Amino acid sequence: MASQELMDERDSTTDNLSPGMEGGALPNSGKNCPVHTPGAEDAKRGFRKGIGRHNDYVKISVPESKVSRLPMEWWKTAVAFFYATFNLVLTTVVITVVHERVPPKESIPPLPDKFFDYIDRVKWAFTVTEVNGMLLVAIWTVQLFFFRYKSIASRRFFFMVGTLYLYRCVTMYITTLPVPGMHMTCAPKLHGDSQAKMQRIFQLMSGGGLSITGSHLMCGDFLYSGHTVMLTLTYLFIKEYSPRSFWWYHLMCWLLSAVGVVCILVAHEHYSVDVVVAYFVTSRLFWWYHTMANLQTLKCSPNNYLTNTWWNPVFNFFERNVQTSVPCSYSWPITWPPACLKNPCKKYSMVQSTREE
Repeated sequence: MASQELMDERDSTTDNLSPGMEGGALPNSGKNCPVHTPGAEDAKRGFRKGIGRHNDYVKISVPESKVSRLPMEWWKTAVAFFYATFNLVLTTVVITVVHERVPPKESIPPLPDKFFDYIDRVKWAFTVTEVNGMLLVAIWTVQLFFFRYKSIASRRFFFMVGTLYLYRCVTMYITTLPVPGMHMTCAPKLHGDSQAKMQRIFQLMSGGGLSITGSHLMCGDFLYSGHTVMLTLTYLFIKEYSPRSFWWYHLMCWLLSAVGVVCILVAHEHYSVDVVVAYFVTSRLFWWYHTMANLQTLKCSPNNYLTNTWWNPVFNFFERNVQTSVPCSYSWPITWPPACLKNPCKKYSMVQSTREE
C-alpha cells in the first residue's frame, strides 16, 4: 500500500512539470541550460570501447583553413607608403611657409630654457644626432628586410611616420617659435617668390631634411622635433620586432637613440619642450596602436575608448585581417634557385612510378 502511494506521488510530480523542463531545462529561467543526461555519456563510452576493440579504423586528416591569420596584403603597405610620403612632402611645404614668419633673432631673442641655462652648446653634437638617426634607420631597414612579416611591420611604420609628421605640420603652423639660439643662421626670406620657394622645397626633400647634407637652412620647424621622432620610433620598432632575448641588441639601439636625443639639446638646436613633446607623442602613438593590434578583444570591444581616435578607421582598414600578434620570425627573403628554374621532371608520385612499371 505504501509503495502504491509513492508511485502515485511520482506520477503526479511528473505531470506537474512545465513544458520547458521536459527538454532538460531548468525552470523559471530565460535561457535553456543543458542538464546532464546519462544516455549521452553511455553512448560516448560505448563508442570509445568500440574503437578500442577495432583498431583497423581509417584516420582522416582534416586540412587546416587556407585563410592566413597574418596576410601580407602588400597593396595596403603601398597605401601606407604613399600616406607617409604625402605627409613628408607636406611637412617641407609647411616648413617653407613657417620660415617666412619666424621673427628675426635680433628683435626677438631665444626663449629661456632651463637646459640651456646649465649646459653650454657643443657645435658637433647635432652631427652626432643625425649620424645616430641614419644608423638606426639603416639597422631597422636591414632587420625589416629579413623579417618574415615585413609587409605588416612596414605598413605600421609608414602609418606612424605619416601621422607623426602630420601632427608636426599642425603644431609648427599654429605656433611659430623664435630660434632657440643666437648661433642659428636662417636663409633669407623670399616674400612671395613662389618659384624660389619651390626650389627650397625640392632642396629640402633631396637632402632628407638633414643639416649635414646642407639642405636644411630654414627655421621655424621647432615644435616638435622631427629628429626625436625618428630616433624614438626606429628604436621602438627595432625592439618590438626582434627577439626579447637580444638584450644587447636592444641596449645598443637604445644608446644610439638616447645619445642622439640628448645631443639635440646639447647642440641647442631645439627647445627642451620640442624634444619632450616629440617623445611623448611618438611613444604614445606606438603603444596605443600596438595595444589595439595585439589584443584582438579590443577591436570589437564597446568599452575600448581608443576607438574614439580619429585614426581608428584607418587602423581598422590596415589591421582588419590581422588576427593575431605578429611573431618575431625571420627568414632569408630570396630563395635560390627560384621555383621557375627547378626541374619538375625529378619529382613524380608513386602512382606515376607504378604506371611506368
